[in-house]
Amino acid sequence: MSQGKEITIYDIASYLNISATTVSRGLKDHPTINKHTRKKIAEAARELGYRSNTFASSLRTKKTLTIGVIVPRLNSHFMSAALAGMEAVATQNGYNLIITQSLESSAKEIINAQTMFNKRVDGLVVSLAYDTENIRHFEPFLKKDIPVIFFDRTYTHKDSTSIVIDNYKAAYNITKHLIEQGFRRIMHLGGSMLRNVYADRLRGYRDALKEAGLVHDDTLLYVSKLTEEAGNEAAKHILQMTQRPDAVFSASDTCAVYCMIGLKEAGIKIPADIAFAGFNNDPISKVIDPNLTTVNYSGYHVGETAVSCLIDHLKGKSNLKTTNTIVLRSDLIIRESSLKISL
Repeated sequence: MSQGKEITIYDIASYLNISATTVSRGLKDHPTINKHTRKKIAEAARELGYRSNTFASSLRTKKTLTIGVIVPRLNSHFMSAALAGMEAVATQNGYNLIITQSLESSAKEIINAQTMFNKRVDGLVVSLAYDTENIRHFEPFLKKDIPVIFFDRTYTHKDSTSIVIDNYKAAYNITKHLIEQGFRRIMHLGGSMLRNVYADRLRGYRDALKEAGLVHDDTLLYVSKLTEEAGNEAAKHILQMTQRPDAVFSASDTCAVYCMIGLKEAGIKIPADIAFAGFNNDPISKVIDPNLTTVNYSGYHVGETAVSCLIDHLKGKSNLKTTNTIVLRSDLIIRESSLKISL
């Protein structure tokens, strides 16, 4: 065979002296082809370097058996867990994932969406970038009835489904816990109000304060990208405040932990001087001393649910247009960082 020639089923048929139809069926494990022949065909295909033409197949079936995934960033425990859940369900159902990251940029997210559309993915699973203001770049999918599922960072649309937790309730509960511990000046480290997760957590925080008769103070809201650097900057900000908070509720464990580290280096005792609570139950929450009070919800389960819903829709078992939101469980995990101690 010529080194540059693409091997076809006809080459395998000639090599084994059988029909191309038999080769085609054998490669698909068709029951009419006996086991011995299927094995010979598979061995010949490997030996000759045959590659199935998935592009041609997709044109015939109008399916690529691929699911596009767009996430804000890959270096996140939650996202890594979510992707693992997606991969498990996709593989079980014969689908492959094409994974991209927006790097928290709406411009990059738009490019990723265009790439997925051109790759003819059968469906799309998305967690939105920090600064995405609208979802016009996903309209080509929706117009062609290519299903789009949003998870965690979502956008409400009548033709898509969102996989979320009750961020409002979780934030309300964690703020109420801090209030019940006796803290009164509770600061919130929040994220972009464009994102449902951070807007809902802010609402839960504010409503818990209001219910307890505590006046919301705008100086106790610090909005950032909730990164390690943002945590460091938040610590510097707190140290410069005339009247410091006695507790901090961060919408991210990462930001909380790096804020704690910065304050501890300046001599602040936690929780004696300032108590802390975070969100996500990242592994880092159990490494920091004291361990961080947080909200736990399974990224793996979120990923499983998102892809399961998508594949069920593709197989005609369900309709995304009839279920706009799926709310998964979350739990408050209380640790030493938020427990008031006797001085």
